[in-house]
Amino acid sequence: MTIESGRIRIFDTTLRDGEQSPGATMNLKEKIRLARQLEILGVDIMEAGFPASSQGDFEAVQAIARAVKGVEVAGLCRAMPADIDRAWDAVKVGENPRIHTFLATSPVHMQYKLRKEPDQVVEMAVAAVRHAAKYTSNVEFSAEDASRSNPDFLVRVFEAVINAGATTINVPDTVGYAQPEEFGRLIKYVIENTPNSHKAVFSVHCHNDLGLGVANTLAALKAGARQAEVTISGIGERAGNASLEEIVMALHTRRDFYQLDCGVVTEQLFPTCRLLSMIIGQPIPPNKAIVGANAFAHESGIHQDGMLKNRETYEIMTPESIGKTKTDLVIGKHSGRNAVKNKLEELGYRLEEDQLVTVFEAVKKLADKKKQIYDEDIEALVLEEVYRLPDQYRLVNLSVQCSDTGMPPTAAVVMDVMGEVKRSAGFGVGPIDAVFNVIGDIVGRTPTLERYSVTAITGGTDAQGEVTVRLRQNGSSAVGRGSDPDIILASARAYVNALNRLAKKEEEQEKEGI
Repeated sequence: MTIESGRIRIFDTTLRDGEQSPGATMNLKEKIRLARQLEILGVDIMEAGFPASSQGDFEAVQAIARAVKGVEVAGLCRAMPADIDRAWDAVKVGENPRIHTFLATSPVHMQYKLRKEPDQVVEMAVAAVRHAAKYTSNVEFSAEDASRSNPDFLVRVFEAVINAGATTINVPDTVGYAQPEEFGRLIKYVIENTPNSHKAVFSVHCHNDLGLGVANTLAALKAGARQAEVTISGIGERAGNASLEEIVMALHTRRDFYQLDCGVVTEQLFPTCRLLSMIIGQPIPPNKAIVGANAFAHESGIHQDGMLKNRETYEIMTPESIGKTKTDLVIGKHSGRNAVKNKLEELGYRLEEDQLVTVFEAVKKLADKKKQIYDEDIEALVLEEVYRLPDQYRLVNLSVQCSDTGMPPTAAVVMDVMGEVKRSAGFGVGPIDAVFNVIGDIVGRTPTLERYSVTAITGGTDAQGEVTVRLRQNGSSAVGRGSDPDIILASARAYVNALNRLAKKEEEQEKEGI
């Protein structure tokens, strides 16, 4: 792809780099659901995972490659034959599979991590790309820590790997070190000085350690890069990655400046960010650019006056342009199954008949508790009822008593533990603590509670509360989510969900001999 081309390829790595964000782990069903939403969003490539890292990751990448159509699915791998073979085995079932191999090129990485001389690194990179090219012509090579690498050494490596068969060259700012002006210069330099650069698409992958991931990515695109590696809501390792929605809307809103475009359906940006938020149990910050609750809120009197006269005075884009529209009442207690099915399809869910029945019954139960049911409520029910892990532990009944009379809060819990019904009661310093203590006693686990948070899914005093907990035990951690208009019940569900995830992790580790 030539520099003159104005089409930017969007490479989404939410399912790989994004999932490395603390607390952002997803199960297989959740990954497939998000992958299908990324397909609807219109990304060009999705990096589904790191197949050689674990059997679970391999199976997830393979399942995603089968599930999506019209999108390139990439598997990440180190510059090692075994990794490359494993990646190909995972992605080859897809319509247009990509092998993405990487090797560090900065002096500090070569000396201390790889313990290799520059000539050896070039040889390793070429060998890896040649090996990958035996399987497919869709090969991407990344020079890890490129922003701290010698520009002339990068040129040398890139020329060699393009000759070996790489068709995409990625220049990552792996540790978020670069500044926009210098990063733009680096991209321009390597493109202009790599003799065969016209045979490959140049890409960038920027981290946000100094808060410059988006700025660096845009500077690189302006300088000639034609692929942006991004994540939904900017989630990822450490401070995260360049945010997909911010890059896309910058190109969309300032097309006059960048003269660039991409294939993303902007009206799907907010639904995609909202879905990710519900899956990983991390709310979208109110001040988050593009999709935060305050992004289109105007409190200043001067701003409000301007908005009343002409929205363009203080809005450079519309809420509708990102799919953030007012949510009307959609489903009630008298709604039939077809109405629920149609609403689910409108939200992008394609459920099997048994899954539809499960969600329909959950909607009817919720309708007895809430006057109004919104899109967000229905999505929360789908995640709660359909995309959860198979339960080793299941909450059957819960009763809590608390008062300000000096009597300690008491919880009585009935649970199904691997098919056996167990009951117990106990105390705590508060109602949530009491519930967690009793559940832990019943299942025989005493994990450390590292995080507890509550978010209202919609407005109103009868809103569903979404609770997220993070537990750690025996060196493993897991995030659990639960939702219900009753916060204590939502908390119990989240705790049990996290316990199930911990148990699942232990099973996987035993299978892999860890």
